[in-house]
Amino acid sequence: MAKRDYYDVLDAAKGAEAPELKKAYRRKVKELHPDQNQDNPNAEEQFKEVNEAYDILKDPEKKAAYDRYGHAAFEGGTGASAGNGFRPGQGDFGSAFSDVFDDLFGGFTGGGRSGGQRATRGSDLRYNLGVTLEEAYVGKQATISVPSSVGCDTCSGTGAEGGAEPTTCPTCSGMGKVRAQQGFFTVERGCPTCSGRGQIIKNPCGVCAGAGRVQQNRSLNVNIPAGVETGTRIRLAAEGEAGLRGGPTGDLYIFIEVQPHDIFERENQNLFCQIPISMATAAIGGELEAPTLDGGRSRVKVPAGVQSGKQLRLRGKGMPSLRNGGAGDLYIELAVETPVNLTVRQKELLKEFEELSSENNPASSDFFSKVKSFWEEVKG
Repeated sequence: MAKRDYYDVLDAAKGAEAPELKKAYRRKVKELHPDQNQDNPNAEEQFKEVNEAYDILKDPEKKAAYDRYGHAAFEGGTGASAGNGFRPGQGDFGSAFSDVFDDLFGGFTGGGRSGGQRATRGSDLRYNLGVTLEEAYVGKQATISVPSSVGCDTCSGTGAEGGAEPTTCPTCSGMGKVRAQQGFFTVERGCPTCSGRGQIIKNPCGVCAGAGRVQQNRSLNVNIPAGVETGTRIRLAAEGEAGLRGGPTGDLYIFIEVQPHDIFERENQNLFCQIPISMATAAIGGELEAPTLDGGRSRVKVPAGVQSGKQLRLRGKGMPSLRNGGAGDLYIELAVETPVNLTVRQKELLKEFEELSSENNPASSDFFSKVKSFWEEVKG
């Protein structure tokens, strides 16, 4: 039976270029895959025919020969391909399909054909560091102990006894992956001998067992700048986990958590402090001493007639800004305190004061005036 024209097999135009041929091939592979055509007894042969056609046309030299001589170019010892070792039906199916498979799935089988990696970068590490609000205010130098992997001194990080260099893996010839035939498919997998690295260590280091790194606690000095807040991240380059077999070291990230304070609450660069005052001070006014986070005191004037919740601002007494310089403000929130455990005489004086001050409570007078009008409307 005469061979079909390779362009017709792929449903491609005569002389089509590589991009069009690849698209045509992908369409035919999906269309004729035997798993999708179990009711078609010819699917397997057609599938092989498509791969044979694409294997010829994807190669520029073979394509040029085919375009000039047709199938005769590849028949025993004649035409332009004599001596090239190719015979119809014996094309590198695995190579042909791998090209398209990589294109379809973005290197799912391992991506590319480069060799395995000799060394692997170490992991980044995270360290959570708690600081007090006072420490966040002034900054500090902290010493931390970090459990981590460090380069093995015995083998200088190579993983091999005496610091010898690794050798090329004999199983994958340094590629880091091997191919296996599964039915119509050639599947690439990571090399089981070298775990995809392309190299092996014949005599592993007795200290690190060939890893090139060992576990060890390290003490590090960390500069905590003034103004840090919960969530601030400090990066220490190359202070993370050592790389595998001499690979580059990862980074260490320190995450700050500012602990709650007994007196102050923080909101960004501003501080808030609630201070109780007596009913008398709230009524006639006065002064109070407000604490500041630096350990100082600020005298604050309380206006007469102040109500609970009133905030008095002390400029520049808040937290320093980590990035922009300057500082936030300190807000003093006044809380008018009701006295408890009164003596008989104190109660008498308060009752007398209440009788004399009915006209001095504008908020109460206004509220009860509205309530009285409401009740009258309901009854009317």
